Amino acid sequence: MADLLDRVLVPVASEDDARTSARALARHDFGEAVFVHVVEKAGGAPDKAGVEQRELEAEEMFEAAEAVLGDVATDIYYGTDVVETIFDAAEDIDATAVVLTPRGGNRLLRLITGDVALRMVTENERPVVVLPDDEGDADAETATGVNTPADDEDADE
Repeated sequence: MADLLDRVLVPVASEDDARTSARALARHDFGEAVFVHVVEKAGGAPDKAGVEQRELEAEEMFEAAEAVLGDVATDIYYGTDVVETIFDAAEDIDATAVVLTPRGGNRLLRLITGDVALRMVTENERPVVVLPDDEGDADAETATGVNTPADDEDADE
């Protein structure tokens, strides 16, 4: 059996996410990493932002990952279902695993985004590896723009 981290697909949603994921991956032995951003298509409805704008944002995400890891493979995928598109990308590159880092935020944010995270783990035919971000609490507010529960407790004191 191949090593779990021989060829990993790392889906990223923002510059901070790419940086956090690259930093977490850098602490482990891995073979090849392919960073992927999914441009979510609206499926007939008008898109929120133009394709060119989203592609530029993706390039900034990839540059953030490369600033941490050096040269990594990158790709942009387009789809109406982000999770399904990530699975398709994993199959396209024959990934040994999909690597994620948890995103910070409060319970409301987790409730809103939890469906994607749950689907990534339960509907995938490939292993999903969740790497901790050792700097998570310090970066959570910056990455999400939302206070963590610990930040809310500190504010009450």
